[in-house]
Amino acid sequence: MSNKSEQNSRRSFIKQVSFASILLASGKLNSISAAALFDQKDKVALRFVVASDSHYGQPNTAYQAMMDKVVDQINLFHLTHPLDATVINGDLIHNESMYLAQAKQRIDRLTMPWYVTRGNHDMVSPEFWNKTWGYPLNHEITVNGYPFILLDSSNEKGEYLSPDLVWLKESLEGLKKQKQVFIFVHIPQAKWTKNGIDTPAFFELLAKYPNIKAVFHGHEHDQDGVKMQGKIPFYFDAHIGGNWGTAYKGFRVVELMQDGSLATYMLNNEGGIQK
Repeated sequence: MSNKSEQNSRRSFIKQVSFASILLASGKLNSISAAALFDQKDKVALRFVVASDSHYGQPNTAYQAMMDKVVDQINLFHLTHPLDATVINGDLIHNESMYLAQAKQRIDRLTMPWYVTRGNHDMVSPEFWNKTWGYPLNHEITVNGYPFILLDSSNEKGEYLSPDLVWLKESLEGLKKQKQVFIFVHIPQAKWTKNGIDTPAFFELLAKYPNIKAVFHGHEHDQDGVKMQGKIPFYFDAHIGGNWGTAYKGFRVVELMQDGSLATYMLNNEGGIQK
């Protein structure tokens, strides 16, 4: 890349990035500037996007256009900042099962590997889910050598539930030798927010595995920050659809650095900062 192209790329990146933070290898959480992030781009070992709450099919919303826009924006970002994966963390659709295949057709336009979790508005049976996506509701994958655990936190009725902790424990036991593990579950398991639930056993289990690097939640459209529980950060990523939440619709970029630090920031669907 020429110096001029590099400068243009740097200016564009700084313009887009918002709500940036870095969890240092020491466990300390700090804010970080977009300029500093860009200067560390050659030190990224793993980069992925987390987005949630598209609510495809919700009446009186432009759900098709909103889904297409976020797919286009993630693909555009991928061109200059290559992504190892995208995870859409629940509430892909809005209640009606007939929309799941339609949502998948649009998500299929993503140009990097992508995965999904079920949220409370994804009101389909386990069989229907498996048939659509090709994997079960609780699922473990490896992205560029790093384990991702995808958890279910609802059911066909749309109830707010704890993940299957027996399954989760088995998965974490099998990953004990891994340096970093990332967990994705739609519904927050603490009453940090209006629509979270209380599952103390979830946090007791996670505390036994120091290799859990971060947990990611959707569900709360008006949340785009982080909650700390012990040394584990629990991140929110606003929303990409629906009719309520933050003033912008956006997604979270996560970058694991070679030294074990974890940098993360929000981008909105227009590609600029929203405050």
